[in-house]
Amino acid sequence: MSKENDFPAFAAGGHPLLQHIQQEGISARDYFAAKAMQSLYSRAGGSPAIDADSCDYFAHHAYQMADAMLKARDE
Repeated sequence: MSKENDFPAFAAGGHPLLQHIQQEGISARDYFAAKAMQSLYSRAGGSPAIDADSCDYFAHHAYQMADAMLKARDE
């Protein structure tokens, strides 16, 4: 997923006084991935003892889900 297809998760909105505020912070892709990871981890039983391979698995699949959500949003 390219960064050009991403956008701020919590945009300032259309208020005239907020239009020129630079958007910083979490991107929509990161926000979607965080939500997806929470769900993946919960469905896996939420074991507090996970190894590096498990972390890589959750992170990889969370971003795959986030990318799919961004793609579906643009359709």
